[in-house]
Amino acid sequence: MYGSSRHFAEQYRKTGVSAKVNEADPHRLISLLFEGAGQRIRRAQACLAQGDPAHKGKAIGEACAIIGHLNGSLDHEAGGEVASNLSALYDYIVRRLIEANLHNDRAALSESLDLLGEIESAWNAIPEAQRAMAVES
Repeated sequence: MYGSSRHFAEQYRKTGVSAKVNEADPHRLISLLFEGAGQRIRRAQACLAQGDPAHKGKAIGEACAIIGHLNGSLDHEAGGEVASNLSALYDYIVRRLIEANLHNDRAALSESLDLLGEIESAWNAIPEAQRAMAVES
């Protein structure tokens, strides 16, 4: 009649994510992208450990897409050298993720997650008063 509990859990998850996105300011939206990319990389690590190459590849592809969105959202004119350096770092992370996918490289997954985590930490450390400027840059 109602379907499986898994179906309800999936619907709840989607609704929860939608609510987070709808209520988020621009700074928080970027934070959600970092969270999502990190979750996908951790999922890829788990799939690699479990010998599930299909789901590993899917998770890595999703992480690459999210990082591509982060890279594409950089304002190189306003952000100058910082935006340029971040773009190069995002490109490097994507290359490492592709290598991880092709060669089942656990170290490349860990490195990618660590680098992304450092960027995320720096982003989240931006004081509230400066966040509007950071998003516009």
